[in-house]
Amino acid sequence: MSARLMQGNEAIAEGALKAGVRFFGGYPITPSTEVAETLAKLLPKVGGTFVQMEDEIASMGVVLGASLAGKKVLTASSGPGISLKQELIGYASAAEIPAVIVNVQRVGPSTGQPTAPSQGDVMQARWGTHGDHSIIVLSPWSVREAFDITVKAVNYAERFRSPVILLTDEIVGHLRENVELPAEVEVYPRRTPKISRAEGYEPYTPDEDLVPNVANFGEGYHIHVTGLIHDETGFPVGSPKVTREAIKRMHEKIARADDIIEVHQEFMDDAEFAIVSFGGTARTAYEAVLNARKRGIKIGFVRLITIFPFADKIIRDIAKNLRGMIVAELNYGQLVNEVERAAAGQCVVKLCAKYDMTIFEPEEIEASINELVAEVSNND
Repeated sequence: MSARLMQGNEAIAEGALKAGVRFFGGYPITPSTEVAETLAKLLPKVGGTFVQMEDEIASMGVVLGASLAGKKVLTASSGPGISLKQELIGYASAAEIPAVIVNVQRVGPSTGQPTAPSQGDVMQARWGTHGDHSIIVLSPWSVREAFDITVKAVNYAERFRSPVILLTDEIVGHLRENVELPAEVEVYPRRTPKISRAEGYEPYTPDEDLVPNVANFGEGYHIHVTGLIHDETGFPVGSPKVTREAIKRMHEKIARADDIIEVHQEFMDDAEFAIVSFGGTARTAYEAVLNARKRGIKIGFVRLITIFPFADKIIRDIAKNLRGMIVAELNYGQLVNEVERAAAGQCVVKLCAKYDMTIFEPEEIEASINELVAEVSNND
C-alpha cells in the first residue's frame, strides 16, 4: 500500500474502521472534529452509521446503546465535551459496555483555549467519573501510531468489555505525516455467550479472564442492564458481598492483564537519568534526549503508551538504576505524581511542565535536564 499524507485525527478514524467500528455518535468540538468528519464520510461506505447528536451527553448515550445492540463503537471529543461524557463513561464501566472514547486534549479548565495543545486530562482520564471504576487509557505519539493504537483501543474495549480512552492531544491530532497503513490488522471479535438460555445463561457470569460474555440485544437472550451494582443476572443486589466482589472483579479483569502495559524505551542501557513523557510532548522530549547525549549526558528516553493501568513495575525497575528522572508534560503537573509514586524514592523525580498554550521546544526540556544533572551532582 502506498504512503498517504494523513492527519492524526484522520488516522484514528481509519484505525477505528479497520478494527470493525461501525457506529459513531458525536458532536463537533475542536480539536477533535476531524475524527467525526472522516467517519461521517467513510462509515456509510462500509455499512456503518454516523450520527451527530444534539450534545455530548447524548453522544455518549447513543454509542452505548449501539454497543449493547452488537456494534463496535467510538466517539470523539475534547475539553468540556469529555467532562460531559463522564457520567455515562461510569455507566459503561459498571454495566461493562465496550466503547472507545477519543479525547483530543486542549487547554482547560472549562472552555479554556479551544484549539491550543495541552495534556491536562491525564487524571480526568483515570478518575473523571465517580466511584471505584476500572479503565484503560492509551496515548499515541505519531500519525501511524494513532492508527495502530486506535485498533488496540477497540480490541481492548471488546476484550475487557470496558470503556477505553484514547488520550491524544492537539499536537498529534493535527499532525500530518506520510504513513503507510497495513492492509490487515488483528481484530478482537465481540464476545458471545457460551451457553444458551435453556442452559441457564446469566449475562454477567464472568469467564476465566473475569470478563462476562453479555449477549447483544435482539438475539433472543434475556438481558438486564443497569448502572447499579448487580450480580451475575444483571439485576441490582443491595449486598456488601456482591458489591465487594463486583468492584474487585471489574478492577482485576484489567489489572491482571500485564500484556496491555506498553512502554517505549531507548538509550536506557547506560542511562543515569531519564525523560518520561507521552503523546505529542514525547516527540520534543526525544529530540532533547538526542541533544543531551551529544553533550555527553547519559540520559534515556521513556515513553508511556499505556497511561493506565500505570506501568508501576516498569517505572520502579527503571528508577532503581537511575540518579534522576524528569517528567515532561504539557500541564501543571499530573503524570509526575504517578511516576514519583512508582519510583518510590529510589531516584530524584522532577517535573518539567508547560501550560501556556504553546508546545515544548527541545531547549526547554534540555534546560530541565541540565538543572537535574547539576542538582544531583551537587548532592553527591
